[in-house]
Amino acid sequence: MTRIANLLGRAALLTEEGAVDIERASDGRFASDVQALYERWEEFLDWAGEGSHTSAELPAFEFQQTDLLSPAPRPTQVFGIGLNYKDHAEETGAALPERLAVFTKYPTCITGGFEEVCLVEEGEVDWEVELVVVMGRRAHRVADWEAWSHVAGLCVGTDFSERRLQYAAGRQFSLGKSYPGFGPMGPWLVTPDELTAPDDLALSCLVNDEVMQSGRTAEMIFPVPRIIEEISAVVPLLPGDVIFTGTPAGVGRARGRYLRAGDTVTCSIEGIGSIVSQMIAP
Repeated sequence: MTRIANLLGRAALLTEEGAVDIERASDGRFASDVQALYERWEEFLDWAGEGSHTSAELPAFEFQQTDLLSPAPRPTQVFGIGLNYKDHAEETGAALPERLAVFTKYPTCITGGFEEVCLVEEGEVDWEVELVVVMGRRAHRVADWEAWSHVAGLCVGTDFSERRLQYAAGRQFSLGKSYPGFGPMGPWLVTPDELTAPDDLALSCLVNDEVMQSGRTAEMIFPVPRIIEEISAVVPLLPGDVIFTGTPAGVGRARGRYLRAGDTVTCSIEGIGSIVSQMIAP
């Protein structure tokens, strides 16, 4: 069972005692760059599973929530899944998808889970809590039954969307979901074996103190293994790639409400944790 964090740009292994700097604890075997771990994920897991990595010379240390950056800061590819919860499809007035609806969030939108997010001038910025998958092994033409073995871990994500641009020019999803800061991830990466039921996790989104979204990942139309199977049938998924897996009902567009400067968006997933984004004026 492993939790990995990106602490101020350095990869850290989280233990009961606190955080352990991976580069120092491994005597340089693994680099300080958390993104580089995914290229050697199985080797890293073997090392992490060997036991205690602390000593009197290198004890575990405490850290602040604001020290946590994205556990996958520079993915090669970032995928999003649209209309993947029945109640969300219904609130948009869309028919239930018969095939996976895939778009991309451009990698420069990725940020940590405790950052300020700049709103868009004259825009309509919306929230979407999502379970985020980070790949640990290259996956090409992978069947659903073997998909979980290619996953490094899971984290909490918010798929922020500027709806005007998203639906301009015939539903142009990707640009409207890719402004800087529109892909916060965190607070850390949790390996699937740490979760009793990785396919059935409660997730929620609060705007300020008001619950906007509440659901379970078991309600996905296309669960994680099916998502990986269908994407990898076309596009090879690379170590460190990221998949935002969809959102339940309760988004702002359906409520006729969008984010304003000063709003705080808190997204949480059972067994993983919470991330908090502070909205600021453009």
